[in-house]
Amino acid sequence: MRCQVCAEPARTSLGCIFLAGPKDEDPTQPTVITNQPPVCAKHARTAAALCPHLEKNPMVFLARSAPLYGVHGTIYGLNAQGEVHVVAKPNVALPFSHPNVRTLLASQLIRRLSSFRVLSLEELLHELDFAA
Repeated sequence: MRCQVCAEPARTSLGCIFLAGPKDEDPTQPTVITNQPPVCAKHARTAAALCPHLEKNPMVFLARSAPLYGVHGTIYGLNAQGEVHVVAKPNVALPFSHPNVRTLLASQLIRRLSSFRVLSLEELLHELDFAA
């Protein structure tokens, strides 16, 4: 749970800050699965400004907890000759409990947000100032 900009702890007194592009997630869903690392309060604005994917208008998820959920990656196996080969490249995250995780080479770690509030970046910064 380190900031993606400075690698310092990302937890704030209000929770952990996760940013998503304005059209990436459905904020009405009770659970959000994300591959994005959190940001600290100091770098929320910087991350929003520098990441083109966020379009300078990120959706902010202020999460009370963000447990690890699973991974994105490539599943490998053995062919008839005993050679390692690609079996599948799932386009969804596999939970750690999935049977194929044992033979999956992970490329991204995934977290599950289920206790969160959705804010604009300005609302977040205002709340952080008020909490300080």
